Amino acid sequence: MKQFKIKSHAKINIALNVTGKNSKLHNIESIITFINLHDLIIVKQIDQTKHKISFKGKFSKKISKKKNTISALLMLLDEKNYLNDKKFNIKIIKNIPQQSGMGGGSINAASLLNFFINKKIIKIKENKLLNLTEKIGSDVILGIKPTNLILSHTGKIKRYYKKKILHTLIVKPSFGCSTKYIFSRVKKFSKPKFDIPNQSMFKIQYLKKLKNDLEEIAFNKYPKLENIKSFLATIPNTEFVRMSGSGSSIVAYYQSKRLCEIAYKHFKRKFNNHWCIVSKTI
Repeated sequence: MKQFKIKSHAKINIALNVTGKNSKLHNIESIITFINLHDLIIVKQIDQTKHKISFKGKFSKKISKKKNTISALLMLLDEKNYLNDKKFNIKIIKNIPQQSGMGGGSINAASLLNFFINKKIIKIKENKLLNLTEKIGSDVILGIKPTNLILSHTGKIKRYYKKKILHTLIVKPSFGCSTKYIFSRVKKFSKPKFDIPNQSMFKIQYLKKLKNDLEEIAFNKYPKLENIKSFLATIPNTEFVRMSGSGSSIVAYYQSKRLCEIAYKHFKRKFNNHWCIVSKTI
């Protein structure tokens, strides 16, 4: 088998509401898109008795070689013999920061699973696919067919393939946010707003009115995040600014690449010590 390269695109939550809690997890609804910032996954079938997994790149240092989403996925696929005893050498070059709210690890697993399905290496029914992804992480199913999507509070996903390009300035400070901690501090819930999804929900004027319910908790814990958001909002031509997921990435949205690049220069003059990148939706 030859070597394959897979782009595993970062996920961003344009809006997020926490609508309740069941016995284990919080119920959320979200408007989600994917951007051209991506990890690179290199896959090759090998004649070995075990899979080989390695992580490289700027954001690979703290990833456990034994406990990660790729090893979890392969373990589950092997248990069900979906891979027919095939083994793979998998290298992941990490360009997406950890604990950033951009779903790096979860989308890595989804991207590899997509590859196996598209190459007909595995065959799996939709209901079993959902069950499999839930065992790895709640965000994994979002990375199956990455595109604009709306997640309802019931877990239903509506995908949209008609693209509207948004340019994004993404800032990730030196610290990350623990998803477990942020959700543990949720004390109030929002009424569901996305139960009747439609394409118009991706229009700038609608998105501007929305929010991320987790921001208040994250900002109380890390005031620097609020400072970053406040500064980005003052940059000319910024449409709106919002945290992605449970943080710690703060995302500013623009109508053009030129305006986004100007904002990048403004930001770097003020906050030169934070990781920052210009990107766009795919």
